[in-house]
Amino acid sequence: MNNQKIDLNSVCDRMMQAAATAGRYISAEARTFTPSMVRSKAFHDLVSHVDTEAEKIITDALHDTVPGAAFFTEEETSRRETGDYTWYIDPLDGTTNFVHQVRPYSVSIALCQMEEPVAGVVLDITHNEMFTAVKGGGTKLNGNRVYVSETGETDSSIVATGFPVRRFERLTEHLACLEYFIRNSRGVRRMGSAAVDLANVACGRFDAFWEYGLSAWDVKAGVLLVREAGGVASDFKGNRVGITGEEIVASNRVISEEVINIVNRFFNSKNSGTDGR
Repeated sequence: MNNQKIDLNSVCDRMMQAAATAGRYISAEARTFTPSMVRSKAFHDLVSHVDTEAEKIITDALHDTVPGAAFFTEEETSRRETGDYTWYIDPLDGTTNFVHQVRPYSVSIALCQMEEPVAGVVLDITHNEMFTAVKGGGTKLNGNRVYVSETGETDSSIVATGFPVRRFERLTEHLACLEYFIRNSRGVRRMGSAAVDLANVACGRFDAFWEYGLSAWDVKAGVLLVREAGGVASDFKGNRVGITGEEIVASNRVISEEVINIVNRFFNSKNSGTDGR
């Protein structure tokens, strides 16, 4: 399998079909879902039968698409293999939004080769937007090519982030960074789905995004969307290989160095908590 060759376009088609099927199921469940149906996996970490059933729909649809590929998913599917390919799947990114009937929530599917994404799909269920990318093939929104913004300075940027729900060890740094961008950008948005945040960077709606404490299934597809749309995705120090979600910064290429430097000053400087200047 180490020399296995796959048709990424065909694989992406299967991923789109799987995401669409899961999205239809989630949309149908949303009509009758109530907060009483939810349970907590851990502190502030919600899950319901909708998450687990959507995951089963996706994994069943993809299990033979790339023979021998491993699966790492947010819920209960985890299968290790010895080959180069791995699926990273979040069947319902934005579960808290879903539970409280707040937009957006999404499906995120990525195929990685040696941990680097080569095909990615993010379906924003609530807006009926399917974002897709294959390595070297660009990023598309509902079949049409999209690109990151051309905004040239952070003062004119729309920036997105998320807030930790259970890991607060870097909250002080995060809030200081948030304050900086509130004061030095056109606005900050918090959508509640990292996959959608990254998709919005990829299509130019947001100029930048940063967050910490995410998981690989939250970001792998979105990282590819951003890169294939002409943007940059890295950790807080600018490393672009092996992005896991523990740290992520994504932006258009023009302001990427500036945004990374700003975030890095807050999270990795001995003076974290200052104004970042």
